[in-house]
Amino acid sequence: MIYVYSLILILLVSVLYVVLRSFLDRKILQLKNSYDNLKTRQNNLISNKQIAKQDSEKLKKALEETVALYEITKQITKSLEEEKVFAYFKEEVKKYLELNDCFFLKADVDINAYRDCVILPVEINRVIFGYLAARGVKKEGEEKFNILAQQCLLGVRRALLYQQVQELAITDSLTGIFTRKHYLERLAEEIDYSRQFNYPFSLLMLDIDYFKGINDHYGHLVGDAVLKFVAKLIKDNLRQVDLLCRYGGEEFSIILTNTDKEGAKLAAERIRQSVENSLIKVYDEDLKLTISIGVTTFPEDARNSQKLIETADKVLYKAKQNGRNQVCS
Repeated sequence: MIYVYSLILILLVSVLYVVLRSFLDRKILQLKNSYDNLKTRQNNLISNKQIAKQDSEKLKKALEETVALYEITKQITKSLEEEKVFAYFKEEVKKYLELNDCFFLKADVDINAYRDCVILPVEINRVIFGYLAARGVKKEGEEKFNILAQQCLLGVRRALLYQQVQELAITDSLTGIFTRKHYLERLAEEIDYSRQFNYPFSLLMLDIDYFKGINDHYGHLVGDAVLKFVAKLIKDNLRQVDLLCRYGGEEFSIILTNTDKEGAKLAAERIRQSVENSLIKVYDEDLKLTISIGVTTFPEDARNSQKLIETADKVLYKAKQNGRNQVCS
C-alpha cells in the first residue's frame, strides 16, 4: 500500500515538475523577447540620435551657407561696378571660409599659371569676361567656395550687363562712337569745367565730302562701311581725353579738351590729311575720300553749347563753299 502511495506521489511530483518547467520556459522566452525588444529599441534610439545629430549638423551647415549667401548677396547688390562687386565679395567670403587670397583675373590671362587656385569663369552668352580665383582653399572648403562664388559671379555678370546696356545707350550702333545725345551732355559739362578752371577747348564739325553720291552710286551698305571706316580713322587721330560723336548722317563732331584755336586747327588738319591719304577698301570697291572741317573755340568764338555748334556749322559750310577737303575756322 505504501508502495502504491509512493508511486502516486512520484507521479504527481513528475507531472508538477513538467508543468512548472513548461511555465518557466515560457516565462524565460517572454523575458528574452522583452529583452530583445528593449535592446532593439535602444539601438534604434541610439541610431535615431545619431541621425538626428547628423541632420542637426546638416541643418546648421545649410543655415550657415544660407546666411553667408544672404550677406554676400546683400553686399554685392549695393553696386553695379565690377570692381566694387568683387571687393564686397572678397571682404565677405573671408568671414565664412578659410583661404589665403581671392582675386579677379582678366579674360586674356593665362590661367595655367594659376593651377594652385580654384578658378571659376565669368561668362555672358558663352563669352568669357574673366575668372574668379582663390588660393589656399582647403579641399573640404572647395564646395562651399563654389556655392558662395556663384553669388559673386552673378553680381559681376549683372555689372557687366549693366555696363553693356549703358554703352549701348550712349554709343552709335553703326560706328561704335558716342551718340549726339551723350555728346551734348558732355559738351555742357566741358563748358562748366572750362569756366571753372579758365582754360579753352575747341569743337570740330566734320562732314564727308560728296557722301550722298557714294550712297547713290554704290548703295547704302558701302555707305555704312565708309562711315565706320572714317569714324575709326578719326578716332585713331585723337587723344583719349577727346570726345568723338556721330552728330547725324555723315557728320561727326569732336570736343578737343584743353585745346586752343591753333592747336585745334593742327589737329583738324591732321585728321583731314589722314582721310585724304587713305584708300578705303569696301567690299569690291577701292575708294578715296575727303572731308571738310569747321573749327570753333570756347570762349573765344562762343560761350554756350548752342552758339558753339552753330558757329562750327557755319565755318564747316564755309569750307564746303570754298571747295571742300579743307579746314576752316
